[in-house]
Amino acid sequence: MKMRRRSFLRIGGACLLGLGVLPAVKVFAGSDSRKVMPDARALAGKKWAMIVDMKKCYQEGKEGCTDCILACHRVHNVPDIPDPEEEVKWIWTEPYEHVFPDQKHKYTEEGLKDKPFVVLCNHCENPSCARVCPPRATFKRKDGIVMMDYHRCIGCRYCMAACPFGARSFNFRDPRPFIKEMDTTFPTREKGVVEKCNFCAERLDQGLLPACVEACRPGALVFGDLEDPGSKVREILRSRYTIVRKPELGTGPNVYYIV
Repeated sequence: MKMRRRSFLRIGGACLLGLGVLPAVKVFAGSDSRKVMPDARALAGKKWAMIVDMKKCYQEGKEGCTDCILACHRVHNVPDIPDPEEEVKWIWTEPYEHVFPDQKHKYTEEGLKDKPFVVLCNHCENPSCARVCPPRATFKRKDGIVMMDYHRCIGCRYCMAACPFGARSFNFRDPRPFIKEMDTTFPTREKGVVEKCNFCAERLDQGLLPACVEACRPGALVFGDLEDPGSKVREILRSRYTIVRKPELGTGPNVYYIV
């Protein structure tokens, strides 16, 4: 049945008027509009941070240890893709000169240059990745954790270009066939989305420490609330000399290193 242009416009106008009487609803991308009761077991913190004590990582011949990497990748269904150009990683190791290029000089301790340093998302105070994300798939929680909404991600990779730490990976292909043992308690991702470390937010909500922290020798990785003066991380920061990656960029990393 054909409809005249005037009739079509009249009907369309009526629809718009009908919509106009509905109450306005504001939607904020990245905001948590759901009202749910928090788990009584959840770990509460105002500003989560991690300290990586590389001296303890090197002790007793454990220099090549990958326990933290294996634990993280297992619980988060991170695929094991052999192609280095397509690999996906949440936590991995890099040589000193790659991790701290601004703190390297020709007199740097020779042994330090060759040691593998554990690296991950820094959950920055001012995350550049969140600022450039068009659909706001990357956002910062109130407790400082920088999160990813995989359903909202459009795969533009602006966040990867903005992150100065290389902490994000892109799924060039369906990652599921490359997962050896699927953990059904954590969602898998799809081709065309970015992913990264989330400080084990899902475990914190259950009262558990990050998987990497639990897997490592005591004290190698320390996790806690920076806003709590009595926390272990604050105690270490008061008593030990620590450094962060690329502080001159102003992103405010919340992963500290004892070298």
